[in-house]
Amino acid sequence: MTNIPIEEQTFFGHPKALFILFFTEMWERFSFYGMKALLIFYLTKYHLFSDDTGNLLIGSYAALVYAVPVIGGFIADKYLGFRKAIVFGGIMLVLGHLGMAYEGNAATQSITGEITRDNLALQVFYFSLAMIILGVGFLKANISSLVGELYSVGDKRRDSGFTLFYMGINLGSFLATIVCVWLGESYGWSYGFGAAGVGMFFGLVTFISGKKFLMGKGESTNQPFLEKRSFGLKNEWLIYIVSVLSTLLFWQMVQNHDAVSIALQVAGGVSFLYIVYYAVTKLDGKAREQLIALTILIVFTIVFWALFEQAYTSMNLFADRILDRHIFGFEISAGQFLSFNALFIILLAPVFAWLWVKLGKYNPNTAVKFALALALVGLGFGALVMGINLSGVGKVAAFWLILAYFLHTCGELSLSPVGLSAVTKLSPVKIVGFMMGVWFLATASSEFIASLLANIASVDTSNGLAPDLNVAKESYLKLFEYLFYTGIGFGAVLLALSPVIKKLMHGVDKELNN
Repeated sequence: MTNIPIEEQTFFGHPKALFILFFTEMWERFSFYGMKALLIFYLTKYHLFSDDTGNLLIGSYAALVYAVPVIGGFIADKYLGFRKAIVFGGIMLVLGHLGMAYEGNAATQSITGEITRDNLALQVFYFSLAMIILGVGFLKANISSLVGELYSVGDKRRDSGFTLFYMGINLGSFLATIVCVWLGESYGWSYGFGAAGVGMFFGLVTFISGKKFLMGKGESTNQPFLEKRSFGLKNEWLIYIVSVLSTLLFWQMVQNHDAVSIALQVAGGVSFLYIVYYAVTKLDGKAREQLIALTILIVFTIVFWALFEQAYTSMNLFADRILDRHIFGFEISAGQFLSFNALFIILLAPVFAWLWVKLGKYNPNTAVKFALALALVGLGFGALVMGINLSGVGKVAAFWLILAYFLHTCGELSLSPVGLSAVTKLSPVKIVGFMMGVWFLATASSEFIASLLANIASVDTSNGLAPDLNVAKESYLKLFEYLFYTGIGFGAVLLALSPVIKKLMHGVDKELNN
């Protein structure tokens, strides 16, 4: 039997390294989404945070999670290389998730309403979030980049390889929102958070053990710099040390929502001014108009994700407090409803891919798809409004939340797959990296805005419980009506602008739709 060289070994027609990255990302997303699904309940039920405070903390955390990969990606590109960045990020994630497993003492509320919390446990919790923020910053963007390195230019397997990789993301999310939520709510928060940490440990072991299949891909292109010494240490170790020290900054920022808000506003303002400056002074004609088109699309994605990301705050609390969670005689935990998004992506992604091809010349342009996504996310909240109005004095049927997730997932599939591709194709070559950073910054901003929107439905609680069902229903009705009109309204505006945006794109739209 002939021994086939590693570089020629394939699995289902793809490099074996793809499946190492598939399972690494699956376990990383398992840990990330498992923790995130429990977060709002842990804050409001265990530490007795108000809805407002819990929402804002999640918003600050999520904003930093999406902003820091811009820095992590830059460090990997210029210095560490993708492989070392991923290993370092994975180690930080394991430590952060395991730190989350430390519960401390539950908060107590006196008869007069005074709340006593375990401040040591809370500081451990905040620092654990900081380590997770750093870990995601080094792992998330770089593992996707490493997938791209597995295929040479023009390799027809690239698109299907990324499709398989993204299936790993959603498989991890699906399993996490079932397993971690079940453990957390049935046996204790430490079990749910601990399971997320164990999942990330499996992901890290998978990645390290599969190094040989990477065949040198993802290594540093600046090894002499890493070997060089500064202050008596190799530069590589200085990068790790400074990065670890940055958790002290994130530790404080995640507790200071105003600081995160100001940082996002400053970064957003500076980015916008730079785009205007670059368009006016460095570009003309076609390139300038394409950059304008991309900037308009990015602004509308902020609206979409701000509505979509209600899933982990207001919609999660709605499921816990307002929903009749019995389906076919079984009671589903509130956080487990989040699994429907991942399940629908797994089921519907091939359908959407087939549909766009089948439509041929009738395939909607990118701006129309984005407008459709906004309308669909709005209609998802419309389904919840209808469910509340039809519920009378009782709880809302679970069907309406499942329908909302179905519509939101259809919206996600209309916007997300072409979004990053649009950035790479519409950006001027010299600022592609910068515009990718702006894309992530926009997503970070939408996470923070989502937490502010969620506060519209804040409910006064006692010992973590909403005391009056109908008062709570009115609060969520107010929020969901507002989000319904927001999604439909912005979708209509973008649809009206779509012919102009299509013209500004100068044919790039055809490439994105093929």
